[in-house]
Amino acid sequence: MFIVMKLVVGLGNPGKKYEQTRHNVGYAVLTELSRSYQGGRPKTRFEADMVEIMIGSEKVMLAAPLTYMNLSGQSVALIVGFYQLNLDDVLVVCDDFNLDLGRLRLRGSGSSGGQKGLQNIITRCGSEKIARLRIGIGRPPQHMNTADFVLSRFHGEEQKEIERAIQDAAHGVELWVRQGLEPAMNSVNRPTDDPPDLEKSSETKL
Repeated sequence: MFIVMKLVVGLGNPGKKYEQTRHNVGYAVLTELSRSYQGGRPKTRFEADMVEIMIGSEKVMLAAPLTYMNLSGQSVALIVGFYQLNLDDVLVVCDDFNLDLGRLRLRGSGSSGGQKGLQNIITRCGSEKIARLRIGIGRPPQHMNTADFVLSRFHGEEQKEIERAIQDAAHGVELWVRQGLEPAMNSVNRPTDDPPDLEKSSETKL
């Protein structure tokens, strides 16, 4: 059996209808990590698309739940239970419309802040002590319903901004795996106009 040392969960909705929407930035971060670490084709297990990678000497499972956003905890609970994971070894990557576009926020615990996928994970796993990396997708315009907004796509300059945020988030995940939560928080939780402090990670990608 493959022994999972770390689990990184990227939230989103499956299917072409939802590709590249604001709600699917968690999926996008997993895609970036899989590409960087040559993860190969995903395998569907535990109601998720799953890819195994190595970051430095750490084995990491990337999991994209296929249950749709609001039921993400169903998949995560299955994975955590099967591999008997400590929740300290789980990181959830998700969108957040309460953060400015491109802003990243990493925390080790807390409420869901209204993110329904994260809330379902908290509920199904029975704890708020799950690390989460939020990616700002901007705030809905006054005339637009929140549900419609999170399922909309990025346009123009927004696309460039979110692509940079996805890369920065992937680097933040790397730091979390290699060095732990506190160093990753110190790097990730910064103003968006500051360059990421990633040089402290001494290992190169394999």
